[in-house]
Amino acid sequence: MSTAGTRLPEGRYGRSSDERADRKLKIAGAVLGALLLALMGYFAYHYVGQNKISAEVIAFEATSDSAVRVHLEVRKDSGTSGYCTVRSQAADGAEVGRADFRFSGSDTRIDKVVTLRTTATGTTAELLGCHAD
Repeated sequence: MSTAGTRLPEGRYGRSSDERADRKLKIAGAVLGALLLALMGYFAYHYVGQNKISAEVIAFEATSDSAVRVHLEVRKDSGTSGYCTVRSQAADGAEVGRADFRFSGSDTRIDKVVTLRTTATGTTAELLGCHAD
């Protein structure tokens, strides 16, 4: 007497439950991946597209024990006004000065040398950020 095999004939009864589960996982992964990509695009647009003022420190010089001269280059939309925050630190890393410098007018690119007052000798000048009004 021979025993019947436990495998079903190929292609006769449709997909197995493992194949159906694999397909559902692939679909769920694709949907979650698309949602993550859309979310990243949304945040990237609002971070880059909505920033109306940007700037960079071109150069800085400690002019005395109580001041640092900072050369800022500011780029902004025409007619936009706002401010940039600059700070200075001492050699040991302690913050010795922080100030906001305002920018307004119709120019889209502004080169400005500003003086940051400090409580001790500043060894750095760091741009913390710019914000539109």
